[in-house]
Amino acid sequence: MFSVLCALRRIGADSVITDNPEEIAAADKVIFPGVGEASTAMRYLTEHRLDELIKGLRQPVLGICIGLQLLCRSSEEGNTKCIGIFDVDVKRFDNKEKPELKIPQMGWNTIEVKPNRLIEPKLDGSYVYFVHSYYAPLSKYTIAVTDYIQPYSAALHRDNFFATQFHPEKSGSVGEIILKKFMEL
Repeated sequence: MFSVLCALRRIGADSVITDNPEEIAAADKVIFPGVGEASTAMRYLTEHRLDELIKGLRQPVLGICIGLQLLCRSSEEGNTKCIGIFDVDVKRFDNKEKPELKIPQMGWNTIEVKPNRLIEPKLDGSYVYFVHSYYAPLSKYTIAVTDYIQPYSAALHRDNFFATQFHPEKSGSVGEIILKKFMEL
């Protein structure tokens, strides 16, 4: 969260870290970042009724990393029922056929950009930074694709909800362009 806060400050965006429902509901934009384990994160969201709050948000929302995964229907990690914005089930990478590719995927990889409102076409083929063992399969919500073990969704979009599996806050100038674009939505 601190990395995201610092990245937002670098682009001149005023932001706060909060789990206060009133502050979240009143925000112009909401960024839902995270690292960690799906069932633990969902338990926290559910106990604080933030899962229902997130479902009802009408302002632009950006999920990052586990934020993307939790916006999906479910995750194989801990057999977790998630928020369900994206009708997608998150899967664990299986490298049996490509054992040279380590899990988690950690490091830089390229994105193939599909037409969307968040990631500009000029960023097609750009490198962004990933750290994850679980992925969202390709779907009708996919707006960027990465290939690691198999092609998967590097970014998703539905209505006012956007999500990236990669970390824009750690992706240098490419990530800054994406964060600026989100702040302009």
